Amino acid sequence: MTDLDAPAIPTYRLSQYAHGGGCACKIPPGELESVVAGLRQDQPEQLLVGLDDGDDAAAVRIEGGTAVLSTADFFTPVVDDPYDWGRIAAANALSDVYAMGGRPVVAVNLLSWPREVLPFELAREVLRGGADVGRQAGCPVAGGHSVDDPEPKYGMAVTGVGAPESLLRNDSGRAGLPLSLTKPLGIGVLNNRHKATGEVSTAAVATMTTLNARAAEDAVAAGLRCATDVTGFGLLGHLHKLARASGVSAVVDSSAVPYLDGARQALRDGYVSGGTRRNLDWVRPHVDLSAITDDEALLLADAQTSGGLLVAGEVPGAPVIGELVARGEHSITVR
Repeated sequence: MTDLDAPAIPTYRLSQYAHGGGCACKIPPGELESVVAGLRQDQPEQLLVGLDDGDDAAAVRIEGGTAVLSTADFFTPVVDDPYDWGRIAAANALSDVYAMGGRPVVAVNLLSWPREVLPFELAREVLRGGADVGRQAGCPVAGGHSVDDPEPKYGMAVTGVGAPESLLRNDSGRAGLPLSLTKPLGIGVLNNRHKATGEVSTAAVATMTTLNARAAEDAVAAGLRCATDVTGFGLLGHLHKLARASGVSAVVDSSAVPYLDGARQALRDGYVSGGTRRNLDWVRPHVDLSAITDDEALLLADAQTSGGLLVAGEVPGAPVIGELVARGEHSITVR
């Protein structure tokens, strides 16, 4: 039988095989913090970053003065196309290393697959997407682990390296620093519309598959030391964690925050995920939202997948959306 004679693989809408999509399927931040609170222990001297502040990756100092960065990230399908899902999941996992100012050096796949429901040809496309992004990042993808699972899930465990004195951490913010955002928001509502209707946002896919490598390099080169990536907890959630860890507050200029085309329309049409609403519920007691509408607040809490970096300092080409200020009544004030 030739390839032309082989039966075509039926079209599957992968997003319909999962209860959530992308980073919107994360355990809510408040619940997660209560789970890990009792796991904190005395940290050995070589552990530079651990559980304390919920940073993007763990960091440990090894011989030779190098910091080894370790992270893992995986999620259910955020788009229907398996190759794009693989690319997005890989870029998202690599982002945790970039958010720490590091360079990824090796990754392994994490794959859960409903083997009696979805054909393995689709899984191969997912893995191919991940491998292509790893190649783009100069990070070999060397094996991994797979399990039979009722829901498809894919991601990576990534190891990176960095200079201990140059790490980007979420506890290194200082009052007076501007806040730069390197990717527009709106990924969550656009992905939720895709899940509901099948309508593809090429802008959202392009944003999610863009690596944060250049932004991280620029931040480190500029001598900046505080950053986080904006993913499942939304801009407000991740900024709240950064401000809390750094002992400062933040002021956000809502008119300066960039959004993807179609995001506001998707919000008006009601494509808001449960994860986004939980994000807003979690941060509301800590954030002054009196100057904006509920819709604007939802967009600022929108659960992102493979979002950009939020950096304390100016990053070339990235809009400044606010600043860090002395600790006040609220961790964030939105104007």
